[in-house]
Amino acid sequence: MKRDWGKSSFSNGAQNCVEARELPNGCVQVRHSKDPDVVLMEFTPGEWTAFTAGVRNGEFDLEPSE
Repeated sequence: MKRDWGKSSFSNGAQNCVEARELPNGCVQVRHSKDPDVVLMEFTPGEWTAFTAGVRNGEFDLEPSE
């Protein structure tokens, strides 16, 4: 079963967000909420697991600008 599109609870209802959904085959699709008819990316289950693990570990944190 395909899951509905969802966005982070940190978005606070904003309309300018990244949304994701899981497909029946375990792949995850990602889109921008301002253009909901366009799927921007699709990740395999392994790619999504690696990406979310990296986010949790802070691998994509930006350095504060000086």
